[in-house]
Amino acid sequence: MRLIYLHQHFATPEMSGGTYSYEMARRFVAHGHEVHMVTADRSGRGRGWFETEEAGIHVHWCPIAYSNHMGFKRRIISFMEFAWAAARKAVTLPGDVVYASSSPLTIALPGVHVSRRKSIPMIFEVADLWPELPIAVGALKSPVTIAAARRLERFAYQNSAHIVAFSPTMKEGIVATGYPAEKVTVIPNNCDIEQFRVSEEVGRAFRRRYAWLGDRPLVVYAGTFGFINGVDYLARLAAVVKKRDADIRFLVIGSGSEEEKVRRAAQELGVLDRNFFMEPPVAKSEIQKALSAADICTSVFIDLKEMWANSASKVFDTLAAGRPLAINHEGWHAETIRETGCGLVLNAHNMESAAGKLVAAVRNKQWLADARAAARRVAEERFERNKLARLWESVVLGVASEQQKRVAA
Repeated sequence: MRLIYLHQHFATPEMSGGTYSYEMARRFVAHGHEVHMVTADRSGRGRGWFETEEAGIHVHWCPIAYSNHMGFKRRIISFMEFAWAAARKAVTLPGDVVYASSSPLTIALPGVHVSRRKSIPMIFEVADLWPELPIAVGALKSPVTIAAARRLERFAYQNSAHIVAFSPTMKEGIVATGYPAEKVTVIPNNCDIEQFRVSEEVGRAFRRRYAWLGDRPLVVYAGTFGFINGVDYLARLAAVVKKRDADIRFLVIGSGSEEEKVRRAAQELGVLDRNFFMEPPVAKSEIQKALSAADICTSVFIDLKEMWANSASKVFDTLAAGRPLAINHEGWHAETIRETGCGLVLNAHNMESAAGKLVAAVRNKQWLADARAAARRVAEERFERNKLARLWESVVLGVASEQQKRVAA
């Protein structure tokens, strides 16, 4: 079977960013199928399309600049530029099914274009609930733009043969628009357990790099420093933790539009390069070293209910590494933590409460051991990548089979 896969933010393990589409596609190829990935070279360098082969995937790159440092309007321009370029490129590629991965929601435009022009079905993947999120943060304000975004959402769903949702909450949001529940499959972001199953020496070697770390307790954040992430929460948490237990170290790895805000907050709070340290983004293949050294790993967001449905890669990397997960929001991840004991749900506003809970956990060896075991168990039983990749493949092949039956009839 031939799959045209549209994903603007595709990344390989050698790049920074989520690798979900790479992992699903390479497994699909390994089972004898053909995948053409249409994506953007986010550096923006170059003048035209170029092609590489990544683990058997035919990757078609278009130089279109994109960065987490961009403002919302500039990102929209990048999204529209890619939608236009992807539509023209993808329609020239061989395919039996087109798979369009959002966000951004604008990926529906080339997806539907290719589906109609080539008379093949489209599967639409919902990784974030757009446009609810940009509306909630005020990025979309005017009634006209909000109405246009809602219309694009309905357009995407109405033209999809099937939808893949990254979380149960996302499925609820999709079904609430009137889309049939039986045509929505929940396939969350997932855990590559083998990639993160490393020896204890890997973590010890990582710790030896930093004179400020040594054998001290370590709390890690590895991800984007965007407005929605609210990483300054960790700087504020570090300030309160410092008063209770000055040996506990925080390490945040990444970049984004709020990077300087986080740095300034840490400076003003007196924790930067004392118990709070910042490092630039690294490739996915390097993240495993930091997680191996961590006592607790975190996934944080600003206090926004629309983010409770998230399926952030850092959550699943943490579980795959067998490390306790600390978050500061409610939703399905919070329910999983409370149900299984694989981490902590910290108060989003009461920093004294959050600091007290974190310090108590970090200094409790039995709790750490139990939470690590629970994290690995959750990774294996609920989110193991190979298992979910087989489900993903069954969805794609099922849609292709239904199309063949319609053509034959």
